[in-house]
Amino acid sequence: MAEENKPTENKIEPTAPLAEAKAAEVKPAPLVKRGERKRNFKGRRGGGRGRGDDRMPEEFEQKMIDIARVTRVMAGGKRMRFRACVAVGNKKGRVAIGLAKGADVTAAVTKAVNQAKKNFIDVPIVNETIPHEIYQKLGAAKILLKPAKKGRGIIAGGAVRILLELSGIKNVTSKILGTGNKVNNVKCAIEALTNLKKAEVKAVKPAKPADAKAMADKQEKVAENV
Repeated sequence: MAEENKPTENKIEPTAPLAEAKAAEVKPAPLVKRGERKRNFKGRRGGGRGRGDDRMPEEFEQKMIDIARVTRVMAGGKRMRFRACVAVGNKKGRVAIGLAKGADVTAAVTKAVNQAKKNFIDVPIVNETIPHEIYQKLGAAKILLKPAKKGRGIIAGGAVRILLELSGIKNVTSKILGTGNKVNNVKCAIEALTNLKKAEVKAVKPAKPADAKAMADKQEKVAENV
């Protein structure tokens, strides 16, 4: 009984010699002086996830064509969103438009720009104007584009003017003949620029052998008469 009533003593086990050796081998990290950058020899660090692809190149410009607040009626009430129409171009013959919706204006514009970057078209430009006259109809929108002389400038409506400026056309005359909806007019203008035919340079035809021989005989007769 006396042995059972003895209080239990807390025994402290000695640290294993292997663990002590490992602890002694660990060296403290080297101190980095202020102003010096710690070098990383594991290779160049890659960019963040999703970065780089969505950035707009410096040569491209973007302009807002139309922004509207749209409402959708749901079972629990109305859901408001924003719709943005953006035009993107480099003023060197490449242009596109994007139309997208988002919870706020920033999200809608970002989605519209990303959509526009996938739908670029090449616009044929001859002497800072379009190569020929074109009439385009798309739904209720009707647009007429005519080439203009140098110095005439861009004569067009608000939405179509933005698109023509970003495409790089400096002299053109246009007329909106149908609806006044900006989005439909811009879509129709994109269709018209897509259907423009490229100007082909005609090659100079070489002189035929018979024509060359006749010219030589003619020159010989003139020399004999002299």
